[in-house]
Amino acid sequence: MNLLQEQIIEEFELFDSWTDKYEYIIEIGKKLPALDEQFKISENLIKGCQSSVWIISEFVDGKVFYKGDSDSVIVKGLAGLLIRVLSGQTPDDIINADLYFIEKIGMQQHLAQTRSNGLLMMLKQIKFYAMAYKVKMS
Repeated sequence: MNLLQEQIIEEFELFDSWTDKYEYIIEIGKKLPALDEQFKISENLIKGCQSSVWIISEFVDGKVFYKGDSDSVIVKGLAGLLIRVLSGQTPDDIINADLYFIEKIGMQQHLAQTRSNGLLMMLKQIKFYAMAYKVKMS
């Protein structure tokens, strides 16, 4: 997981301005596969986000895999970053994850308060899914 975070940090270091970094986040969002409409339901909707964001999970061979989508391409890019780091990890690794890349790339200082709150709510839901799988396993 730390290797994935280091890769993201390195990628963001290639950009000098936050305009370029935002464009990169948008690119990440555009590359994230869209969710089927059947998953865009209220149970998968992240509460507390200004934009509509849906995150789903599945548990396969002891690991949690996530998919996400949003009606905002920048929010979809933020979801894509979280999914890139956390998808394919064990529930314990997700629950205990220290996502230092968010601070290292300066995202918290450059996001509007509403987007920052949305990012925290996405992370909270991702960790909640991991916690639910952990409980099911025990």
